[in-house]
Amino acid sequence: MVELHQQSGANTVDTHDSRAGSPVLKNNSSQISPEIGIHEEPKEEIFLPVQITDRIFFVNLANKQQTAIPSQIFKLKDVEELHLEKNMIQCIPGDICHLRNVKVLYLNKNNIQDICEELGELKSLQSLDLSSNPLSSRSLPIISKLRALRQLRLYSVNLDECPAQICKSLHHLELLGLSDNNLSRLPKEIVNLTKLREIYLQKNRFESFPQELYHLFNLEIIDLEQNMVSFIPEEFASLTNLVQLFLASNSLSTVPNSLHLCQRLAVLDVSHNFLQKLPPSFKELTKMEEIGLSGNSLAKVPRQICHWTSLCVVYLKNTGLQMLPPSFIQLNGIKVLNLSENLLDEFPKEICAMKNLEMLSLDDNQLCEIPPTVAELSHLKCLGLTGNKFSIFPEEIFLLESLERLYLGQDEGIKLTTLPAGISKLQNLKELYLENNCLEFLPPTIGLLATLEVLDCHNNLLADLPDSICQMQGLQKLLVQNNQLFQLPENLDSLQKMQLILLDGNPMTDPPLEVFCRGNLAIWEYLREKRHRKALAITIQALWRGQMVRRGLGPFAEIQKMMKKAKKDKKAKEKEKPKGKGKKK
Repeated sequence: MVELHQQSGANTVDTHDSRAGSPVLKNNSSQISPEIGIHEEPKEEIFLPVQITDRIFFVNLANKQQTAIPSQIFKLKDVEELHLEKNMIQCIPGDICHLRNVKVLYLNKNNIQDICEELGELKSLQSLDLSSNPLSSRSLPIISKLRALRQLRLYSVNLDECPAQICKSLHHLELLGLSDNNLSRLPKEIVNLTKLREIYLQKNRFESFPQELYHLFNLEIIDLEQNMVSFIPEEFASLTNLVQLFLASNSLSTVPNSLHLCQRLAVLDVSHNFLQKLPPSFKELTKMEEIGLSGNSLAKVPRQICHWTSLCVVYLKNTGLQMLPPSFIQLNGIKVLNLSENLLDEFPKEICAMKNLEMLSLDDNQLCEIPPTVAELSHLKCLGLTGNKFSIFPEEIFLLESLERLYLGQDEGIKLTTLPAGISKLQNLKELYLENNCLEFLPPTIGLLATLEVLDCHNNLLADLPDSICQMQGLQKLLVQNNQLFQLPENLDSLQKMQLILLDGNPMTDPPLEVFCRGNLAIWEYLREKRHRKALAITIQALWRGQMVRRGLGPFAEIQKMMKKAKKDKKAKEKEKPKGKGKKK
């Protein structure tokens, strides 16, 4: 099943953090957190950057399996950004005070328990990340000495309360990250953070919206996802600069009518609550770009959102929809639309008018066919149709020439038995998912999908794979577990980009079970040796046959005799011919 979302990330728990860029709504998706500017490397000797000039400003020692900060670091007086995250550092030494020019310090994902007093002497420090450390609460007030701090991340540090001293002193703070802790309230001193623009409180224990936030008029992003908030008072209207509000996975049955006064609001996620409708005044939120309503018992699309002509991302997954309203056609700027897990028995015609649509999920509905007008979605790159009621492969899909990802697996119900040869028309396809069907073969034309990177056909009835699959030089992942395969195409190892091949659950004999259990390299080596042995056998056989023919022995001797006899007969006939005849008179 396709999940339509942007997997944003930072190297913290919070996926909306500004370090990850512009957030996009997420819906029950796994969160991938790529490190920004950090490269994963194996353990090796610590080395410092090549000193091109007399001064070093940036040092990256992330993920080096270090148990302590290398002492050489403290000699770099001019360093401004220092990455030490994802190590096993247990303490911050007092020598940290020598880094008087450091502005950005990442120490997240280590084993630090106590913060040394000397850390408070870093007067230039503007961004500090201590997330995912077993910090003791008694040393946290030291952070309050960092008066220049603008960004503070304390995700997943087992906080029971936010230190009041930090809120009292850090007047320049613009971002405060407190997600994945045990907070149920905020200190009243937080109102001193008048410059605060972003606050992340995801995965805590709030039962009500923190009223202290109503006094922070510069707030632009509030993330309160995955708490227990059941009510938001009308005072919320005071946050007129709010741009992004994340309230998914709480216990809300209503949202405040006054929210429409937050005229800058562009992103709202209230997925997985208990909402049945939206306030009528919401139609005035004309700058809305992204809305998440998944997992609410709406039964129909709220009419208010059809007034949001700037909308580009819409999540209406599992909301009980049976149809789309005619006014939905006005939202022709939508790029991402998730309508999965609903009750749609016809492909909504309103969708075909969305010329800018790039990602569409209609998984787990009751669709039986696709209209030819789907060809109008000329920018569609991702289409999810898993778990519907197609009796045959819907060939109208082949009209979507821009398609890059196609999901047509079947967890239950009607199974597809054939994949049409026309699949080769999707020349931009990168990922094809056909799991849990009843396919007995793949058409040879599948080898023409030169850009395909992922082919997932697990849980089918495939007895073999076409040799043409060896032409797919872009293929990186081949998932064919739980089929009826006995052997692999002999040239499969020519696929140089292949990273993963899964074959378990097949009655494999070539290569044998013990080979493919050892992974790709063993399979590739087996195929190369097999091909080498075959080529060697052909060469030896050809040499042997040649010798047998020349000696008049072996199965080709009779052919040689017949050729000699034919030559003899020809010469005899030529001798029997008269040597010459006179001319007629």
